Amino acid sequence: MIRLKCLLLLGLCFPLLTLARQAAPIDTTAKKTSFKIAPFIIPAIFLGYGAMGGGHNFVHDLDVTTRNELQEDHPLFSVHADDFMQYAPAAAVYALNLSGVKGKHNLVDATGIYAISFGLMKASTLMVKSATGRLRPDGSTNDSFPSGHTATSFAAAEFLKQEYKDVSPWIGYAGYAVAGTTGIFRLYNNRHWVSDVVAGAGFGIVSTKLSYLVYPALKKLISGNRSANFSLVPTYQGKAPGFSFASRF
Repeated sequence: MIRLKCLLLLGLCFPLLTLARQAAPIDTTAKKTSFKIAPFIIPAIFLGYGAMGGGHNFVHDLDVTTRNELQEDHPLFSVHADDFMQYAPAAAVYALNLSGVKGKHNLVDATGIYAISFGLMKASTLMVKSATGRLRPDGSTNDSFPSGHTATSFAAAEFLKQEYKDVSPWIGYAGYAVAGTTGIFRLYNNRHWVSDVVAGAGFGIVSTKLSYLVYPALKKLISGNRSANFSLVPTYQGKAPGFSFASRF
């Protein structure tokens, strides 16, 4: 039982740390955006593993045995911190920026990238949930696959990693630790199968990586051939905090 839990934790966390070291940097300020296959290999494996959970194989067996083990050992477990933790890595990008620790992009560009990532992640997971109709472990609804909470948290973790990998890789590691914990809470709360969580991680990572590829072209399309500079800075006027947006074309 203990060995099973250890293997589960290692299986979820170790590939994520490996991914954080292997992901190739993407420079959105370059005139040409190159596409590299290597950064997508691990999330593709996650997606493939998760898809196997719908069949009768070792992945499905692991789903069932893990769920039974967790419910046997922790039948009353009910911690809903995962509802908030899924957004924590993305919130950290803004907190670090506002505290003076600048990331790869200014807040306007970073927000644009994250908005694309969130949109891709949300659209893809909702479509797959609707198409597969997988029953949740607790029997509540038929939208178990993939885990939306996990997808959200891993999209945010990859966003944090990409923005601050040149400042310190440990910032990205921390984001992935939060994302991994979010996924584990989904298992303990009996809301998802292991394959749901693994696939959710894949959807989240891929969505953010694609957003870094798409954003430069989209920004160029919107601004045309004109050079545009944007800035978003915090303000405090009339005893009320806020933001000031400025653009120059």
